Amino acid sequence: MVKIEKKDYGYKITFSDNVSADEMKQWVEESKKILASAVSGFCVFVDMRTLKPLGPDAQLLLESGQREYKAKGMKRSVVILNTNVIKMQFVRLARETGIDEWERYINATQDSNWEKKGVDWLTKGIDPEQ
Repeated sequence: MVKIEKKDYGYKITFSDNVSADEMKQWVEESKKILASAVSGFCVFVDMRTLKPLGPDAQLLLESGQREYKAKGMKRSVVILNTNVIKMQFVRLARETGIDEWERYINATQDSNWEKKGVDWLTKGIDPEQ
C-alpha cells in the first residue's frame, strides 16, 4: 500500500507491506499531480516501518519518483524504517537519485522518539543521526 498526505512541512508518504511495481507506478503518477503545484522548499516524511524489500521494477519506479520530488524542490526528507535491509536498499536508491545529502534514516525499533526526531529534521534541521 502507498499513501500520500499533505502536511504543514510538505508531504507524508506511507509505503507498507509489499508494494508492487503497479502500485509504485500509481504513486509516481499521483506524486506528479500533487507536485505540479508544490512550492520549492517542501519536506517529505516517509513511513516505511512495515515495507518489505522492493522488487527491481518497483525500485526503478521509486527512483523516478525520488527524482520528481528532487526536481520540484524537496528540501529534506526523513525515512522511518524497522530493518537494516530496507535501510541499505533506500540508502543506495537515494545515492543513485541524488537525494542522499538531505535524506536521513531513523530505525523505529531502536528509537521510540522516531516521529518527533523525524519532524524536527524536516522543520528545524536537527539531524537525527547526530
